[in-house]
Amino acid sequence: MINTPFLRLVRVHALAAAGDAMIAIALAGSLFFSIDPSAARVRVALYLVLTMAPFAVVGPLIGPGLDRFRGGRRPMIFAINAGRAFIAFLMISNMDSLLLFPLAFAMLILQKSYGVAKASMVPLILRDEQQFVGGNARLALVASVCGVIGAAPALLANLLGGAPWAVGLAMAVYILCALSSLSLPSGRVVPDPVDNGESSKLRTVGIRTAASATGTLRGIVGFMTFLAAFAFRGGADAVNLSGVGKAFGAGVRHALQGDVASDASPAWKLGIVAVVTVCGFLIGSALAPKLRETIREEVIIAAALTALFAVGLLAAWGGGYGSTLLLALGVGITASAGKLSFDSIVQRDAEGANHGRSFAAFETRFQIFWVLGAIIPVAIPIPARVGFLLIAIAAAVAALLFWLSRTASQEGRSGPATGQERQLQRA
Repeated sequence: MINTPFLRLVRVHALAAAGDAMIAIALAGSLFFSIDPSAARVRVALYLVLTMAPFAVVGPLIGPGLDRFRGGRRPMIFAINAGRAFIAFLMISNMDSLLLFPLAFAMLILQKSYGVAKASMVPLILRDEQQFVGGNARLALVASVCGVIGAAPALLANLLGGAPWAVGLAMAVYILCALSSLSLPSGRVVPDPVDNGESSKLRTVGIRTAASATGTLRGIVGFMTFLAAFAFRGGADAVNLSGVGKAFGAGVRHALQGDVASDASPAWKLGIVAVVTVCGFLIGSALAPKLRETIREEVIIAAALTALFAVGLLAAWGGGYGSTLLLALGVGITASAGKLSFDSIVQRDAEGANHGRSFAAFETRFQIFWVLGAIIPVAIPIPARVGFLLIAIAAAVAALLFWLSRTASQEGRSGPATGQERQLQRA
């Protein structure tokens, strides 16, 4: 049976992903990439700090706001996308102005806010908890495909009329996205302040242990990104993030497009590693729903960590470029499957009125893990094979801790879709 509300969410998400890709294309030729260079390690450090900046707003402000917005999540998603369209309108005439910096930052905040709101809508639309992983995976795949589709006309617009044309195209897509969001379910939430009972749902053993394991996977992604960048670009001085402006631009593009180590044209070996990692993310998105048909989300996370431990050992033993590609693929698959499973656990176990708050909090935590993982090879030159072994050790420790906590996790888990409030949210 076709789930019409979910298809509407897919349509909104597809348009949002296309608009994000168009903004990223426009920023690639902007003021961000024309400021004087400075020391390489300082630029990389600035890039890492900038990836954290939007979460400083989304975590403490936007998440709780989503949970207590009186009109529900549908008008909130509409307001976010309408806001993105307005910011894009302002960017059109300021692509060569210093005003572009705060406008781009505002765009990042709204982009992260939309991600939290989208994740909060899934459990309001999919009534069966076994569908959560599959629903999250389909949204991730749609975002990847539509991001590529959206980049094509933006590139053409950029060639014909420059960055303002690409931003104008993004503005039109965001307007369509906002209008499409009006067809979503209302997703009404409880306007009262959070109480101790609701807060305890976020501190259950199951959610906390799953968050730690997923955070480890996210940290490994950051570590692998910069380990490979330095290994195939000749160290920090070869990572071309020229100047404060370029560092900010790299941070913008990371937040809009994913974990990219450099804004310059990469060496072909590093480029292939990046492509293989993205392929791993897509494979993980396709694999996770299949696994959920037979095993629970917690088992998927444990299996992902165990598999990454084995692949990390194999890569450390083999060494060489082929082992790097194998590990990049493994990191992409396991990180994607683990994150989709974690999202499903939160959607399943946290009370509906807490979904916005919980996703904002955990996304902030995961970004901290990513930065901590990334900063290790930035601060300390690490041979590739040693780095592979460190990845294996981190995955093994995380898997062991997660497995030891699994019994407590099952005891701390609350049943899905219980209580009058849950029924109210799905009305």
